[in-house]
Amino acid sequence: MLPTQKLDALVDRRALVEAELAAGVDGERYVALSREFAELSPVVEAVEAYRAALAELADIEAMLGDGGTDAEMAALAREEKPALEERVTDLEHRLRLALLPKDAADAKNVIIEIRAGTGGDEASLFAGDLYRMYERYAALQGWSVDVISLSEGTVGGFKEIVAEVKGAGAYARLKFESGVHRVQRVPATESGGRIHTSAATVAVLPEAEEVDVAIDESDLRIDVMRAQGAGGQHVNKTESAVRITHIPTGTAVLVQDERSQHKNKARAMAILRSRLFDEARRKADAGRAADRRTQVGSGDRSERIRTYNFPQGRVTDHRIELTLYKLPEIMAGTALGEIIDALVADHQAGLLALEGTA
Repeated sequence: MLPTQKLDALVDRRALVEAELAAGVDGERYVALSREFAELSPVVEAVEAYRAALAELADIEAMLGDGGTDAEMAALAREEKPALEERVTDLEHRLRLALLPKDAADAKNVIIEIRAGTGGDEASLFAGDLYRMYERYAALQGWSVDVISLSEGTVGGFKEIVAEVKGAGAYARLKFESGVHRVQRVPATESGGRIHTSAATVAVLPEAEEVDVAIDESDLRIDVMRAQGAGGQHVNKTESAVRITHIPTGTAVLVQDERSQHKNKARAMAILRSRLFDEARRKADAGRAADRRTQVGSGDRSERIRTYNFPQGRVTDHRIELTLYKLPEIMAGTALGEIIDALVADHQAGLLALEGTA
């Protein structure tokens, strides 16, 4: 049974927020209250559904405990009771999930960075495959994807690609993708038909706003230079490329894709801000052992999290020991959600276990 006092507090809080909104507020207060009301509403609705089911079950039990109940009514009540008990259990589980501590970054947009690892040209091709997988998955969710910077591989794919993913719940769904993704397949250039293993690294960062992380301008070194590589006549003729280095941490970001130096600087700052925000979150998590135990993997970018085996048509996520023989569908983005759903469920199960031992 869930604590009545906690549930009452949530119901009362939403009523207060709703009353204040109805009374008329504006500016930042209105935005904050509207956001809180939107977050509280599904939880309170779950509370109301759970309590209604409990009341209905209590009525049935009272009816069965009353010796004067009509035999036909009692038989009907006994027939309905198992389904109602199952419904109460299901609603309680859903409510417990709704009450779990929220990751404040879950609602944020995402900056996803994909880099070719070991494997040379094949690793670059695989990095391109991963980017297209996420791009297609994002499209299915109704999210938008905007490439911020890229470095193409010599035979295709990407040595590195950085993109922004915008949409409701983007970070909540993609945050478990950080880590090393390994591919096993026969490269197109392999005449002997031998299977090669290569890898690409994925980093998923919550997109940080200025209020999320304070950056002192004096801590930045900003260099402008001519763009390098393919890109048109402006390459190597105008100093549009921008590299920003955060001196205290040594974090450096280079963006050269836009012709405008101003746009490249803005994009570089967005990436830098997100990297620093992500690093601060990682340090905070590392200081809380309980939180670390609930993470699916450590989130370390050097951790091998998944293997894509093309000859066998299977994908294995090593953190939850899940194997799906749906490699084409996963690479097309259509079945990636099955892996993400399993990762989210495992994460929630860990949080529920901690709540139970608290």
